[in-house]
Amino acid sequence: MVARLVVLVSGEGTNLQALIDACRDADYGAQVVAVGADRGMINALARADRADIPTFTVRVADYPARVDWDVALADACAGHAPDLIVLAGFMKLVGQPFLDHGVKVTGCTVFIVDEGVDAGPIVAQACVPVADDDDEATLHERIKVTERALLVRTVGRMVREGWSVQGRKVRVGP
Repeated sequence: MVARLVVLVSGEGTNLQALIDACRDADYGAQVVAVGADRGMINALARADRADIPTFTVRVADYPARVDWDVALADACAGHAPDLIVLAGFMKLVGQPFLDHGVKVTGCTVFIVDEGVDAGPIVAQACVPVADDDDEATLHERIKVTERALLVRTVGRMVREGWSVQGRKVRVGP
Protein backbone atom coordinates (compact mmCIF):
# COMPACT_ATOMS: atom_id res chain seq x y z
CA MET A 1 0.00 0.00 0.00
CA VAL A 2 1.22 3.50 -0.83
CA ALA A 3 0.64 6.07 1.93
CA ARG A 4 -1.14 9.26 0.86
CA LEU A 5 0.65 12.42 2.06
CA VAL A 6 -0.73 15.93 2.38
CA VAL A 7 2.17 18.35 2.84
CA LEU A 8 1.68 21.78 4.44
CA VAL A 9 4.14 24.53 3.50
CA SER A 10 4.76 28.25 3.99
CA GLY A 11 7.77 29.21 1.89
CA GLU A 12 10.38 27.94 -0.53
CA GLY A 13 9.36 24.30 -0.41
CA THR A 14 12.76 22.63 -0.25
CA ASN A 15 11.45 20.04 2.23
CA LEU A 16 8.47 19.51 -0.04
CA GLN A 17 10.79 19.01 -3.00
CA ALA A 18 12.74 16.40 -1.04
CA LEU A 19 9.51 14.51 -0.39
CA ILE A 20 8.40 14.81 -4.02
CA ASP A 21 11.77 13.47 -5.15
CA ALA A 22 11.68 10.61 -2.64
CA CYS A 23 8.16 9.64 -3.74
CA ARG A 24 9.39 9.06 -7.30
CA ASP A 25 10.94 5.83 -5.99
CA ALA A 26 8.20 3.21 -5.81
CA ASP A 27 9.96 1.60 -2.84
CA TYR A 28 9.61 4.80 -0.80
CA GLY A 29 6.00 3.83 -0.05
CA ALA A 30 4.33 7.24 -0.22
CA GLN A 31 2.75 9.67 -2.67
CA VAL A 32 2.17 13.40 -2.15
CA VAL A 33 -1.53 13.78 -3.00
CA ALA A 34 -1.90 17.48 -2.13
CA VAL A 35 0.06 20.49 -0.93
CA GLY A 36 -1.54 23.10 1.30
CA ALA A 37 -0.29 26.53 2.31
CA ASP A 38 -1.20 29.35 4.67
CA ARG A 39 -0.45 31.95 1.99
CA GLY A 40 -0.47 32.13 -1.78
CA MET A 41 2.18 32.96 -4.34
CA ILE A 42 5.00 31.00 -2.67
CA ASN A 43 7.62 28.87 -4.34
CA ALA A 44 6.43 25.73 -2.57
CA LEU A 45 3.08 25.92 -4.37
CA ALA A 46 4.89 26.44 -7.66
CA ARG A 47 6.95 23.30 -6.95
CA ALA A 48 3.73 21.34 -6.39
CA ASP A 49 2.21 22.75 -9.58
CA ARG A 50 5.30 21.72 -11.58
CA ALA A 51 4.90 18.19 -10.17
CA ASP A 52 1.16 18.15 -11.07
CA ILE A 53 0.18 17.88 -7.41
CA PRO A 54 -3.09 19.58 -6.38
CA THR A 55 -2.70 22.58 -4.08
CA PHE A 56 -4.89 24.54 -1.69
CA THR A 57 -4.43 27.71 0.34
CA VAL A 58 -6.09 28.43 3.69
CA ARG A 59 -5.16 31.93 4.90
CA VAL A 60 -5.69 32.89 8.55
CA ALA A 61 -6.84 36.37 7.45
CA ASP A 62 -9.79 34.85 5.58
CA TYR A 63 -11.43 33.58 8.81
CA PRO A 64 -13.11 35.55 11.62
CA ALA A 65 -11.35 33.56 14.37
CA ARG A 66 -8.29 31.36 14.61
CA VAL A 67 -10.41 28.33 15.51
CA ASP A 68 -12.34 28.80 12.24
CA TRP A 69 -9.05 28.69 10.34
CA ASP A 70 -8.03 25.52 12.20
CA VAL A 71 -11.31 23.86 11.19
CA ALA A 72 -10.92 24.99 7.57
CA LEU A 73 -7.33 23.72 7.42
CA ALA A 74 -8.30 20.38 8.92
CA ASP A 75 -11.21 20.07 6.47
CA ALA A 76 -9.02 20.98 3.48
CA CYS A 77 -6.50 18.32 4.46
CA ALA A 78 -9.16 15.71 5.18
CA GLY A 79 -10.65 16.34 1.74
CA HIS A 80 -7.61 14.60 0.23
CA ALA A 81 -7.99 11.50 2.47
CA PRO A 82 -4.38 11.50 3.71
CA ASP A 83 -2.75 8.73 5.66
CA LEU A 84 -0.23 11.27 6.94
CA ILE A 85 -0.08 15.07 7.08
CA VAL A 86 3.45 16.48 6.95
CA LEU A 87 4.20 20.03 8.12
CA ALA A 88 7.27 20.82 6.04
CA GLY A 89 8.34 24.33 6.94
CA PHE A 90 4.75 25.25 7.78
CA MET A 91 5.02 28.45 9.79
CA LYS A 92 1.79 28.33 11.80
CA LEU A 93 0.87 26.62 15.03
CA VAL A 94 -2.18 24.44 14.57
CA GLY A 95 -5.05 24.18 17.04
CA GLN A 96 -7.25 21.44 18.40
CA PRO A 97 -9.48 21.02 15.31
CA PHE A 98 -6.37 20.22 13.32
CA LEU A 99 -4.73 18.16 16.05
CA ASP A 100 -7.84 15.99 16.22
CA HIS A 101 -6.50 14.48 12.98
CA GLY A 102 -3.84 12.57 14.88
CA VAL A 103 -0.53 14.45 14.64
CA LYS A 104 1.89 12.52 16.87
CA VAL A 105 5.01 14.71 17.00
CA THR A 106 6.05 18.35 16.71
CA GLY A 107 9.19 20.12 17.85
CA CYS A 108 11.46 23.12 18.03
CA THR A 109 14.60 24.32 16.29
CA VAL A 110 17.56 26.55 17.15
CA PHE A 111 19.04 28.07 14.00
CA ILE A 112 21.36 30.80 12.81
CA VAL A 113 19.31 33.79 11.65
CA ASP A 114 19.60 34.76 8.00
CA GLU A 115 17.45 36.86 5.67
CA GLY A 116 14.63 34.29 5.52
CA VAL A 117 11.92 33.42 8.04
CA ASP A 118 13.21 30.49 10.11
CA ALA A 119 15.39 29.62 7.13
CA GLY A 120 18.90 29.79 8.58
CA PRO A 121 21.28 26.89 9.17
CA ILE A 122 20.07 24.57 11.93
CA VAL A 123 22.13 24.34 15.11
CA ALA A 124 19.91 21.95 17.12
CA GLN A 125 16.42 20.41 17.14
CA ALA A 126 14.21 18.54 19.58
CA CYS A 127 11.03 16.52 19.14
CA VAL A 128 7.94 16.96 21.31
CA PRO A 129 5.33 14.17 21.29
CA VAL A 130 1.69 15.14 20.89
CA ALA A 131 -0.37 13.53 23.64
CA ASP A 132 -3.88 12.22 22.94
CA ASP A 133 -5.36 14.66 25.46
CA ASP A 134 -3.41 17.74 24.26
CA ASP A 135 -5.14 20.92 23.30
CA GLU A 136 -3.38 23.88 21.69
CA ALA A 137 -2.44 25.41 25.05
CA THR A 138 -0.99 22.27 26.65
CA LEU A 139 0.95 21.30 23.53
CA HIS A 140 2.28 24.83 23.08
CA GLU A 141 3.43 24.90 26.69
CA ARG A 142 5.27 21.57 26.32
CA ILE A 143 6.93 22.85 23.14
CA LYS A 144 8.03 26.00 25.02
CA VAL A 145 9.48 23.93 27.89
CA THR A 146 11.47 21.80 25.44
CA GLU A 147 12.44 24.86 23.42
CA ARG A 148 13.78 26.70 26.49
CA ALA A 149 15.89 23.72 27.55
CA LEU A 150 17.22 23.23 24.01
CA LEU A 151 18.02 26.94 23.67
CA VAL A 152 19.86 27.16 27.01
CA ARG A 153 21.81 23.94 26.35
CA THR A 154 22.72 24.98 22.79
CA VAL A 155 23.72 28.57 23.58
CA GLY A 156 25.80 27.29 26.51
CA ARG A 157 27.67 24.88 24.25
CA MET A 158 28.16 27.58 21.63
CA VAL A 159 29.69 30.07 24.06
CA ARG A 160 31.84 27.46 25.84
CA GLU A 161 32.98 25.49 22.80
CA GLY A 162 32.67 27.99 19.95
CA TRP A 163 30.90 27.47 16.64
CA SER A 164 31.41 27.84 12.94
CA VAL A 165 29.06 28.09 9.99
CA GLN A 166 30.00 26.79 6.56
CA GLY A 167 27.17 27.14 4.07
CA ARG A 168 24.14 25.45 5.64
CA LYS A 169 26.16 23.49 8.22
CA VAL A 170 26.74 24.62 11.78
CA ARG A 171 29.42 22.99 13.85
CA VAL A 172 29.50 23.51 17.62
CA GLY A 173 32.88 22.81 19.18
CA PRO A 174 36.45 22.83 17.93
